[in-house]
Amino acid sequence: PFEGNYSSWLEQKQTRLAHEEKTESARQRTLTRELEWVRMNASSRLTKNKARLARYDALLAEERNVKLDNVEIHIPAGPRLGDVVVEADNVSKAYGDRLLFENLTFKLPPAGIVGVIGGNGAGKTTLLRMITGEEQPDSGELTVGETVELSYVDQSRDSLDGSKNVWEEISGGVDQLKVGDRTMNSRAYVSSFNFKGSDQQKTVGKLSGGERNRLQMAKLLQTAGNLLLLDEPSNDLDVDTLRALEDALLSFPGCAMIVSHDRWFLDRVATHVLAFEGDSKVNWFEGNFEAYEGWRHEQLGDEADRPHRMTYKRLVSRS
Repeated sequence: PFEGNYSSWLEQKQTRLAHEEKTESARQRTLTRELEWVRMNASSRLTKNKARLARYDALLAEERNVKLDNVEIHIPAGPRLGDVVVEADNVSKAYGDRLLFENLTFKLPPAGIVGVIGGNGAGKTTLLRMITGEEQPDSGELTVGETVELSYVDQSRDSLDGSKNVWEEISGGVDQLKVGDRTMNSRAYVSSFNFKGSDQQKTVGKLSGGERNRLQMAKLLQTAGNLLLLDEPSNDLDVDTLRALEDALLSFPGCAMIVSHDRWFLDRVATHVLAFEGDSKVNWFEGNFEAYEGWRHEQLGDEADRPHRMTYKRLVSRS
């Protein structure tokens, strides 16, 4: 037991926490630097430096052991991804006589974060469902790498049990919860998603849209996938939780594909943009939303600013 008065204990604790914070800040700066390097495309990097990739792997191991009590939202690191994450080669998909998209081609690099943008009904959620295997392409080839482990947070909240309280729904009623490859106190994990104190006893059926969104993320981000599929994750989130989600994604060493209409959110986190522009066209762009908008204005001029309805090509039967 600690010997000394309470003020001495506080002073020593403050000194210890300051040291931990300094160490953690240095580690986070290094990890951020290495993430930027890993996220560069192959042509910019010229060749993959094996020693540096090994160093990055060591940082990932440290990330799995980071303390959770000072992190608002923590996305556990999954296993290391191989060279193939998701690759689309001339993929097309139609519903009825509407061609959602055609000749979709892209390659998601390891550690890439893709902002998926476009109007409602353009096919964004359909693409995510194709990656999970719930839908199939009509033509072309969609490849998901062998090392990929998915975590999918969709727009539907129907899978939540409205009769349970928040803590029960997230934890399953256990005191110790497995988060990735670690075990932690379930109350602390639930609290990290901004459900603190009595909020953990709220009935799920009475939660607001933003609270249900946080609850869904807390349930599904326990699994330590290395590819996150997030469908409108920022909907109805309060500012603090949205910023915590941004920070968590920026620290996440895996890949993510994020469907969102929130340009500020995508400006901060996206390394690539997949834009469903209508008329069955999809553009793949390296850069965040702001950079994509700049490129789009260069291509289209004033036309880029004119609002337009989502249109589709008609599917032509081949007989």
